[in-house]
Amino acid sequence: MILPTRAGDRPRTGPSVPHVQLSQNSPDEIREQLKRWMTGGLPGTRIRPSEISEPGATAFFLEGGTLPPRGAVLMPPRLTAEFAHIHLDGSLHVSLSPDDQQELVAKGWGERHPLYSPAVNVVMVYGPRTADELEVAKTVIAASYHYATGRTLAAYA
Repeated sequence: MILPTRAGDRPRTGPSVPHVQLSQNSPDEIREQLKRWMTGGLPGTRIRPSEISEPGATAFFLEGGTLPPRGAVLMPPRLTAEFAHIHLDGSLHVSLSPDDQQELVAKGWGERHPLYSPAVNVVMVYGPRTADELEVAKTVIAASYHYATGRTLAAYA
């Protein structure tokens, strides 16, 4: 995953659980576009309430008994099912490879969860504010999808 550098300061986020974005939230229209894209664009996934996030978060799980590729650690509590969720504020939590996490944080698009550890592979992606940032968010979600499934989304290959 190769990202451009995010413009502007990082948003304020909560220092503990629930880990939410407190400033620079996604406009309603952008947030809804992202949700629609995720809902229709991640084959082999199931959508349901998150097992770890705040109430109202839309989560994406591997379908049925599908397991992630060897070495991939998804979100708690199971570590093998939920790989992404979008919050009501438009920010997301995703599981990513170590290299993609480093790129995300270095380029200013997100941060590690306050409880991050080898067993809590969760990073925040700041909510997109513009159509261009929406495309970056899709790139990050595609990387999370690849990490969780071993499959590449055609539009983001």
